[in-house]
Amino acid sequence: MKKLWDFGWGMYKKYEEGINYLIFGFLAFALNLVLYYLFFEVLSLHYLVATGLSWALTVVFAYWTNRTFVFKSKNQDMKALFEEFVSFFGARVATELLEMALMFLMVGCANLDEYISKFVCQVIVIVANYFLSKLWIFKEKK
Repeated sequence: MKKLWDFGWGMYKKYEEGINYLIFGFLAFALNLVLYYLFFEVLSLHYLVATGLSWALTVVFAYWTNRTFVFKSKNQDMKALFEEFVSFFGARVATELLEMALMFLMVGCANLDEYISKFVCQVIVIVANYFLSKLWIFKEKK
């Protein structure tokens, strides 16, 4: 049993960033879907409004988890934190615009199911956000 634990722990440590991104990405994904459901079904908001509101609340969660648990940012001074957050927010705005456009095309134009469309959009957005975070926002400063 100890060997299995050691193997599992070793694999986790080797791929920690990717595993943590998947875990917290899944949590952000789930949060986004739950919020979308609440805004769309419970509050009867338009699907684009529900998408925007679910994004706004999810992005705060995503920043905190990405900064703290995934990329383990060491930025402490206010200027660096501000730049990091603005970069994160800007990247998320870009991927949200992508999601809104895709939702419009899939739901508004192609009349596809809102939830299937939302799922497809979220997968695309999660992948794009990882690469933006890894290569631009939380890139180690040399």
